[in-house]
Amino acid sequence: MTHDRLITHDQPLGGNSPASRDIAFQLHPYTNPAVLREAGPHIMAEGQGVFVVDENGKRFYEGMSGLWCTSLGFSEPELIEAAVAQFKKLPFYHSFAGKTVNPAIDLAEMLIANAPPAGAGSVMSKMFFAGSGSEANDTAIKMIWYYNAALGRPEKRKIISRRKGYHGVTMAAASMTALSYAQDGFGLPLDFVKHTSAPDFYNGGLPGESEEDFASRCAANLEALILDEGPDTVAALFAEPVMGAGGVIIPPKTYFAEIRAVLEKYDVLLVADEVICGFGRTGNMWGSQTMDVRPDMLTCAKALSSAYLPISAIMLSEKIYVPIAEHAERLGIFGHGFTYSAHPVCAAVALRAQELMQERDIIGHVRAIAPQFKARIARLSKFDFIGNERAVGLIGAIEFAVNSDDHKKFDPSHQIARQAVSIIQKHGVILRALPGDIIGFCPPLIISETEIDDMFDRIEAGLVEVDKLAASLR
Repeated sequence: MTHDRLITHDQPLGGNSPASRDIAFQLHPYTNPAVLREAGPHIMAEGQGVFVVDENGKRFYEGMSGLWCTSLGFSEPELIEAAVAQFKKLPFYHSFAGKTVNPAIDLAEMLIANAPPAGAGSVMSKMFFAGSGSEANDTAIKMIWYYNAALGRPEKRKIISRRKGYHGVTMAAASMTALSYAQDGFGLPLDFVKHTSAPDFYNGGLPGESEEDFASRCAANLEALILDEGPDTVAALFAEPVMGAGGVIIPPKTYFAEIRAVLEKYDVLLVADEVICGFGRTGNMWGSQTMDVRPDMLTCAKALSSAYLPISAIMLSEKIYVPIAEHAERLGIFGHGFTYSAHPVCAAVALRAQELMQERDIIGHVRAIAPQFKARIARLSKFDFIGNERAVGLIGAIEFAVNSDDHKKFDPSHQIARQAVSIIQKHGVILRALPGDIIGFCPPLIISETEIDDMFDRIEAGLVEVDKLAASLR
């Protein structure tokens, strides 16, 4: 197929504009091609702090930090300088066969020094670097299988994740991502992945049930699943401390303690997926600290480098590392890695990002402004189409409901959250509609008090328009 034929086939915008060429030549992630052909892409041209600016010069608050990731904003010169300096010194080297680079050494040391408490009396011990959150989670699964093989139980390989969880889009990670849009059409999930209930009290709690009783019921559901599958075949549970793309679901306070008790009973590992929650988002370095997770392993990405360059990591406790290392010695090699594992430029930028987090006390800033952020989200409940609002640190959500008293939802075909996001964007704020008619909020961690108020004033102005839409859909 020639370029001329492609352009002729996709000509709603005509000519050789960037928009028409984008339609002709690019397949976008998480995008409906028909909608893209009709409406065209929204092309961003530059970033300024918590703002992005499109090709027409319109400025938007990036209320989602891009994809939950650009924590230090869109114009941090220190990260640019770190990248340029490393490019000039050594633009690429690998970490195979015992080779490494200083930025990777320094970054690994810093991350272990700031690790959260680990499970089962162990401590976090080692870092393994990859390129994305999906790669990190796939790698964690392989490490778990390797660990169990080292202990002489290779049949212990089933992985449990939670409904509404998001863990990435590679084959194994997408199998754990228990959201239909990541699996439909792909022949997923793979059969070794099983799903248990989400800690979504708003939608899953029974009448009269307390959050503590709900957490106990989630733990009982997990135990029943493990027993049904056979404890000798179940290897690990992957869990986000706060579930992000599935709806910013904040678990009850007692949830992870209840879950841990079940996992420890059947010798099932706990992996914290910190791809969204890590690096200050919840008001602590790790969501695992905020939610008392105490994982055996941890995966992270996104804000590791403030998303300026792709890098992810897997953190292993000493409990996991020692059998893996011993097994690798027997086999002669640990046979897993990526060309870009600990890429020197990515590692240098991530290292500088983490240094800036400490030098500027970004976590202290998050804790200081989190009450204002939470209050402004809570204020949105004045609209009678908002059934629930929630926030922790600088991540939050509002959830639409026809009737907030009985949690009755709008007809999904109306896509009211998606329509609301489109209306709000016209007021200068980019947000994201999540499954279940939910809108997420996840601004850069550097956002100021004044910017929070201005951003939410614009959101409220948009929701005034949404009020009319909601009335027409009831």
